[in-house]
Amino acid sequence: MRIALLGTRGIPACYGGFETFAEELSTRLAARGHAVTVYCRRRHGEPSYRGVRLVCLPTVRHKYLDTVVHTALSALHLLFHRYDAALYCNAANALFTFLPRLAGMPVALNVDGLERHRKKWSLLGKAWYQASEWLATFLPSVVVTDAQRIADYYRERYGKPSEFIPYGADTGPVTTREALDRLGLEPRRYFLYVSRMEPENNALLVREAFETLATGLKLALIGDAPYAAGYIQRVRATSDPRVVLPGAIYGTGYHELQSHSFAYIHATEVGGTHPALIEAMGRGALVLYLDTPENAEVAGGAGLPFTHDNLPERLRETLEMGENEREEWREKARRRVSQCYSWEAVTEAYERLFRRLIED
Repeated sequence: MRIALLGTRGIPACYGGFETFAEELSTRLAARGHAVTVYCRRRHGEPSYRGVRLVCLPTVRHKYLDTVVHTALSALHLLFHRYDAALYCNAANALFTFLPRLAGMPVALNVDGLERHRKKWSLLGKAWYQASEWLATFLPSVVVTDAQRIADYYRERYGKPSEFIPYGADTGPVTTREALDRLGLEPRRYFLYVSRMEPENNALLVREAFETLATGLKLALIGDAPYAAGYIQRVRATSDPRVVLPGAIYGTGYHELQSHSFAYIHATEVGGTHPALIEAMGRGALVLYLDTPENAEVAGGAGLPFTHDNLPERLRETLEMGENEREEWREKARRRVSQCYSWEAVTEAYERLFRRLIED
């Protein structure tokens, strides 16, 4: 099949969850013999990556225009380069799914979570996401949700059924430690937080909770964000030498940090399935997660929930646990991902979906 993937920043992944998803799915589909194209906002240097064709198109570097301008241009490009099916990412791009459909091309739209709840959006931005939710119910050929909670939302609010395909992750720890050495971290001697540094992801909450602990362990806060300078400045405003703030880390270093952490703290409260949570569980981290329905769905009893108010107590509990108990939680997390969030199973599900769309 000839498949196009658009709506992300592109691959190789160097930003967030959708980019990792685009890389993992596209390269696996290419390895299965399909001709896959990913639309990118930044030139990689080569016309292909791991068997995937890359098309780099311009955009407008602005919080409100970056995604929609690039996706609109990508959708126009689709019209002149025939594909059998297209996969759009992000509900904000719903409007542009009608263009390839006019040309007879089936389109799937992965809507992600309820992005309009993010504080970074103005009233106009929130309205765009609200309208995009509605457009998603009839413009694309099919809506894809990666969390059952989001599938329930579209069914209950709009009467729209969706194709549920979860996010994926690899399982098993990475044994190398180069990222730890660069950051001055020791295996099992640091708490780990990974996310874009935006208010809804609660990096400040995590830092302040950690600073109440009397421990020799460190806290590694990993992440950045292009349009949240004020919030990032607040997160970085600490004199605690135990807090490590290196910015965003991707690839092997990211996996090393997950594999060797004492515990992973997941504090996001907006969106559907959060890749960092599944990935940390897959690497065998002891997971503490903010108790939202979406996070609880992913954890599936293999992590420890916390609220905005009791995170310090939860952190102390992990310090007071015996090592055998901590290892039991780590094994539960690995097993949960292996059973429910395999990348190969995710790829097979998308492959079946594309075949069905093409045949219909």
